[in-house]
Amino acid sequence: MTSSPIAALLLLAAAPCLAAPDLPGADDVADVPAVDVRLDDDANRRYALIGHDPERKPPKDGYRLLLILPGGSGSIDFHAFCKRIAKHALDDDWLAVQVVAPVWSSEQSETHVWPTREHEWKGMEFATEDLVFAIVEDVERRARIDPRYVFTLTWSSSGPAGYAMSLAKDSPITGTFVAMSVFKPDQLPSLSRAKKHPYFLLHSPDDFIPIRMAREAEEALGRKKGIVELVEYEGGHGWQGDVYGHMKRGIAFLEKNAAKPPKRKPRK
Repeated sequence: MTSSPIAALLLLAAAPCLAAPDLPGADDVADVPAVDVRLDDDANRRYALIGHDPERKPPKDGYRLLLILPGGSGSIDFHAFCKRIAKHALDDDWLAVQVVAPVWSSEQSETHVWPTREHEWKGMEFATEDLVFAIVEDVERRARIDPRYVFTLTWSSSGPAGYAMSLAKDSPITGTFVAMSVFKPDQLPSLSRAKKHPYFLLHSPDDFIPIRMAREAEEALGRKKGIVELVEYEGGHGWQGDVYGHMKRGIAFLEKNAAKPPKRKPRK
């Protein structure tokens, strides 16, 4: 499969600035617990559960869950940044998950990091939606989760997967945060499923990804009665300015407008 020039630039131009935007090293998050998990011992079904202390009593209704799909390469190299998100953007009612992007080929890992059901990669064994939804169920076996607050945070290369997960018929996702990414509705499921689903979009007019894409997402999802807020920031592509302030604002918006959790059947 071929990939667009923008998709390639998401990795080549953006990845270096996304991993740790002018932040200190890993020592600053040494106090944040994390467990490295591989579903069925499969390296392509890998995630890190961040912030979970089995000895701590969970919130009355269960933990809220933020699923982070890093941009750029989507690799485990983003782990310290994901722990900083948990430390600085979330309170004690939350757990975070860093999903690690599967690698189906060297070309795929460079041009189409997070393939989906509607935008596949030849030879992939599962789509991003299937991986993430299985991870949600695995986390639910490890900790009590409040199904009303299961959100995704995606940026750059993972943004299209963020939209796709929100629109999947079997999705457990109740809120979607997409930053600095493309919007291609022809590669997505029916936008009609956006009804009553909250979307927080973050994009810079100076980004090499045209701001019109974020504005088109705001308009298209809003037409389908999605609940959409678009915030524009200065500085171009990457996490700029008040990084965790932006994240807190987006998560608060999703909490306020969280979609009704669907009834789900256990996955095999």
